[in-house]
Amino acid sequence: MKKILFSLFSLIISTNLLFAQMQTLHSFKVKDIDGKEYNFANLKGKKVMIVNTASECGYTPQYKQLQELYELYKNKNFVIIGFPCNQFGGQEPGSSTEIKTFCSKNYGVTFPMMEKVDVRGKNESLVFAWLTTKELNGVTGAEVLWNFNKFLIDENGKLVEHLGSSTTPLDDKILNWLK
Repeated sequence: MKKILFSLFSLIISTNLLFAQMQTLHSFKVKDIDGKEYNFANLKGKKVMIVNTASECGYTPQYKQLQELYELYKNKNFVIIGFPCNQFGGQEPGSSTEIKTFCSKNYGVTFPMMEKVDVRGKNESLVFAWLTTKELNGVTGAEVLWNFNKFLIDENGKLVEHLGSSTTPLDDKILNWLK
């Protein structure tokens, strides 16, 4: 009986891992900063950079370079998606309205911003669970340690690379990936 249960359990896990590995970014839907559904399937054919953001962080000035990068490449099948997060030092305490106003007023942000999420822990967003779990994304197990981590996703919705907070949006590694 134990052998049958073990075999059944192994089959279920294998099936779940196979399904998870077939997932791409295009499998997800989230809420944008205005509370409307945002379907990542609409990004098929575009390169995507996902960034966990915060308004009161030492890395917050990266918003300027993120917007600059977006302006340079938005007409070349590229989009940046910002996910505000308050998990690191309470550096994103505002409401969606406050975050949106801050980003627009201070940095002229026009790239899509999503609603505030957790990027790790028991309430981790499904998108970040996929981005940070190798068994789900098939590429890397990444740990988000602070604000302004960057995840590069190809035109097919597959994770390409994770870059830490100190990598600036205009870093050669990102620019070369976009060319």
